[in-house]
Amino acid sequence: MLEAVILVVFPFCMVFAATSDLLSMTIANRVSALLIATFALAAPLTGMDWTAYGLHFATAGVVLLVTFSLFAFNAMGGGDAKLMTATTLWIGYSMGLLQFLVYSSLIGGLLTILILSLRASPFAVVLGQVEFIRRIADKDHGIPYGIALGIAGLIVFPETPLARFVISSLI
Repeated sequence: MLEAVILVVFPFCMVFAATSDLLSMTIANRVSALLIATFALAAPLTGMDWTAYGLHFATAGVVLLVTFSLFAFNAMGGGDAKLMTATTLWIGYSMGLLQFLVYSSLIGGLLTILILSLRASPFAVVLGQVEFIRRIADKDHGIPYGIALGIAGLIVFPETPLARFVISSLI
């Protein structure tokens, strides 16, 4: 049962957050709350020692400080900041965190270039008939960075401690 929870919750939240950000340019607080609550309850049941458990929360706390500072300066959305923090909680202080940040940056940069190209093209008017594309094509809206965070989270998920627990219990 624990294995099923781990294998379902994290990927589902990443896909849901990316899809939600694409379609509505919002990421519901419940996504980050579910990620945090699931990790808090599941990690000790996987045999994670308390030092590692605390380090995961400390790492997420640092990411929360950084991302909310960016949010305060209007450089990052609040939903993106919360999702990045909750995702970091699952990854912890590891090489996976660096991979997550690099993948998020690369995918987010590509996404930004694509959206800015769309906004500058004549297709923005034609494609603007679809509501979510109209929002994306609107120059007054930001970039739905939850898409990049969700994809990057899915890429690094197999290397997270909880995913490794599931893999080792299945072998």
